[in-house]
Amino acid sequence: MWGLLLDVGGVLDGARADVEVLTAYVAELRSRGVRTALLSNDPGGPGGEPLRRLGDGRFVDEVVLSGDVGVAKPDSRIYRHAAAQLDLDPGQCVFVDDLAVNVRGAVAVGMVGVHHTDTATTVAELRILFDHEFGHGHVGTGDSGE
Repeated sequence: MWGLLLDVGGVLDGARADVEVLTAYVAELRSRGVRTALLSNDPGGPGGEPLRRLGDGRFVDEVVLSGDVGVAKPDSRIYRHAAAQLDLDPGQCVFVDDLAVNVRGAVAVGMVGVHHTDTATTVAELRILFDHEFGHGHVGTGDSGE
């Protein structure tokens, strides 16, 4: 099993975000057993409650906010912590962020990094990665890969 960790700011919100497309793809991955998490440098506390409510299977399995755990991206500890929350090793996870420095931090601990530029490109890259893991065509497209 693999894990998918997503940044919030710039990936799920902002000018380059297509939340509907990304939400549908995350749901498809989850239906195939992929563990998912949001990993954000949000300050946490009471203001982080709207993000926390996206966890427990509502959108993702887990929500990791830097303000809640006391360490922020690109510190290696937060990536390891987030992977552990999914009961996975970092090497079993894909991390998506719009900031290259954060992607490099994830790669440094063994995760596969995807630098988000826009939703269509990110989902296309994720399909390559996760289709390889599942050994068949595009997840969520009905494509047989032939």
